[in-house]
Amino acid sequence: MSTEAGLRKVRVSAMNAVHDLAVLVARDEGLFEKEGLDLEILATPGTGQLGADRQALKKDIFDRTMEGIYNDGGVDQYRMCEWGVMKRTVEAVANGQRPAKIVALGAAMSKMAIITGPKSHIYEPEQLKNTPVAVSPFNGSHFTTLKMLEGFIRKEEIQITNAGTMQERLEAVRKGEVAAGNFYEPWISVAQKQGFRILMESHSTRSEAASEELDGPTLAAMFRAETVAAEMINAAPNKYAHYFLNEVEGLLEPDEFQGWRLLYGPPVPYTRQRFDDTYSWMLSYPGLIDTGSTYEDAVDNRAWD
Repeated sequence: MSTEAGLRKVRVSAMNAVHDLAVLVARDEGLFEKEGLDLEILATPGTGQLGADRQALKKDIFDRTMEGIYNDGGVDQYRMCEWGVMKRTVEAVANGQRPAKIVALGAAMSKMAIITGPKSHIYEPEQLKNTPVAVSPFNGSHFTTLKMLEGFIRKEEIQITNAGTMQERLEAVRKGEVAAGNFYEPWISVAQKQGFRILMESHSTRSEAASEELDGPTLAAMFRAETVAAEMINAAPNKYAHYFLNEVEGLLEPDEFQGWRLLYGPPVPYTRQRFDDTYSWMLSYPGLIDTGSTYEDAVDNRAWD
């Protein structure tokens, strides 16, 4: 579909600034328009906004708001952590959902941190053996917690729990209701300001998923715009702090936001080796993802055809 100005109309979803910053910047800096795109972003509830509800935490991932909007045709493209996109693309058809394919390894390298309370007696990852860590189930904080802790304790000793949104999770850690939680920016900065202890940090690479309605040239144009946006963010990350400050509504001043954690790169093809490595890792945890998928089933790098 094209607009009166001759621009290709595209609708995508966005949940949290840290994951979607390249898309937000590309829109606001006019980079999509330069590529001939009229890109509309539908804000869907994440866990990072102050006062956020729990729509993104429902037990059945396909009952969550973003997934529901995509399934109903409200958007044709979304991005999440690499593992979250893998789970949704692999399991969509079997669950009667609208199909999607992985169309790129995305722009955001979102820093994630496992954090303990200011008065906690936990100082090293080994102390989290058989101790629940608060995460968003089947989202980036869940998968990165597994990735981080499996280097220190056995898989069967890793425990996760749902303690709500980032705001609720931080309060649960503060009160000692959970020993630790996994957070991303701007909540890592909020936690640091309030005296919480960062136990360890890693990153959650994003993947891009799209319906068959988005053709290769359109996706290629989107990814070119995101590439330029990534370069702009990396050159001056604190210029874009307002996207994050808006999410925490006064809990941080501009100079308190740790913009050095932001890192973005150009979207690139999702390779067979990457699929095999990621899917095999997910299958190593019981119940993390359905079996039986293949690279051909899940991936379509048509932006580079």
